[in-house]
Amino acid sequence: MNKNRLYFIGISWFVLSLVSSVCNDVISKYTGMRLHSFQVSFFRYSCGALTLLPFIFYYGTHMLKSYNPFVHITRGVLLFFGMTAWTYGLTIAPISTGTVVSFTIPLFVLVLALFFLKENIIWQRWAVTLAGFVGIIVTLQPHAADFNPEVMIFVFAAIAFAMLDIINKKFVVEESMISMLFYSAIITTMLSIPGALIYWQQPTLEEMGLFLILGASSNLILFLILKAFALVDATALAPYRYLELLMSASLGYFFFGDVPASSTWYGAAIVIPSTLFIIYSENKAASDKP
Repeated sequence: MNKNRLYFIGISWFVLSLVSSVCNDVISKYTGMRLHSFQVSFFRYSCGALTLLPFIFYYGTHMLKSYNPFVHITRGVLLFFGMTAWTYGLTIAPISTGTVVSFTIPLFVLVLALFFLKENIIWQRWAVTLAGFVGIIVTLQPHAADFNPEVMIFVFAAIAFAMLDIINKKFVVEESMISMLFYSAIITTMLSIPGALIYWQQPTLEEMGLFLILGASSNLILFLILKAFALVDATALAPYRYLELLMSASLGYFFFGDVPASSTWYGAAIVIPSTLFIIYSENKAASDKP
C-alpha cells in the first residue's frame, strides 16, 4: 500500500474520531437539557462499561489486570469531574464554544507539565501559551455585560482533561486499552451515583438508546485515534483536529439552533495557531531526543 493511501486512511480514521466526538457532544447536550449532568455521566459510563463486556469475554479477563490501580482511580476521578462539568457546560452554551475551549487542553498540559513532569519550557512556548489563554478570554468574554460565569465550567473541564493527559503521559505505559477504558468507566459511574440519585428523573426509552450509543461511541473514539496514529504521525494529524469546530458549529445549529458568536471565531483564530505551535514544538522536541 503506497504512502498516499496510508495517509488518506489515517486521516479518515482521525476525522471519524472527530465526528464521533461531536456526535457525543450533541447527545450529551440533548439528554442534558432534561436530565442532570450527573445522570448523563452515570448512564454514559455505565453503558460504556457495558459495551466493553463482550470484548473482555472475548479477549479474556486477563485484559483487566492492572499494574497500578491508583492510577485508574485518579483517572476515574478526573474523568468524573471533567465530563460532568463538560456536560453541564454544553447545556448552557453552544457546543462550538466548548470546542474552542477544548482546543486549549495542550496549553494546560504544557503548564501542568512544568509542575508534575518537571519539564523545561522555553520562552517561546510561554509566549504562545499566554496568547492561547488570551484566546479563551476572547471566546468567553468575561468582561461582557451579559456574561454568564457558569460558562467558565468549560475551563474547569479542560484543566481536568489536561491532568488526565499528564497522568497518561507519566504513568499509563503498561495498562491495556480495555483496562483503561473499563476501570475509568466503572469509577466514573460510581462517583456519579449520589448526584444522579439526588436529581433523578426517569429516562425515556429514547434517552436510554442514546446513552447506549453515547457509551459505545466514547469507547470508539480511542480506538479510532489509535488507528489513525498507527498510520499517520501525530504532527500531520494536528491541523485536522480543528475541523471539529466546523462540525460542532454545524451540528449545533442544525439540532439546537445555536449560532456561534463572533467572539467564538475570533477566539479560535487565536487559540488554534497557539495550540498548533505547541503541538509541533512538542513533537519536534520528542523527535530530537536520542
